[in-house]
Amino acid sequence: MSTQPLAIGADAPDFTLPSDTGKAVRLSDFRGKRVILYFYPKDDTTGCTTQACGFRDHYPKILERNAVVLGVSPDSAESHRKFKTKYDLPFVLLVDADHRVAQAYGAWSGPGMIRSHFVIDEKGVLADIQVHISPADSVDRAVKAVGG
Repeated sequence: MSTQPLAIGADAPDFTLPSDTGKAVRLSDFRGKRVILYFYPKDDTTGCTTQACGFRDHYPKILERNAVVLGVSPDSAESHRKFKTKYDLPFVLLVDADHRVAQAYGAWSGPGMIRSHFVIDEKGVLADIQVHISPADSVDRAVKAVGG
């Protein structure tokens, strides 16, 4: 995977990661839908909970716009399951334990995950890129980018 900075209009780097259920999820499996791919540092921390619950609260509107949400952090599948259950999160959380995908998206710095989101269109092309964004702004901008 490339570590070059990504640009709107470029193809989103494809990947396969394990999900909170243990099932492998491939980004390209969502072609035909818009994807809000968001990177967050750690399950069940203040900012990450704010961001996840924001996407949860807007999820019906996101689905209406032919979009899905995929959350990515280095936490384990078990940690993700607990986080999803505690906050009733309706979307998939992915495990990026080796930071490979976060690095490809420019969402990793030496000490940890950089709060970011990427909106990917139905053809797999980057439509919105927000790196170093606050939890609330991430939700607002991502929902707006999918037409919400």
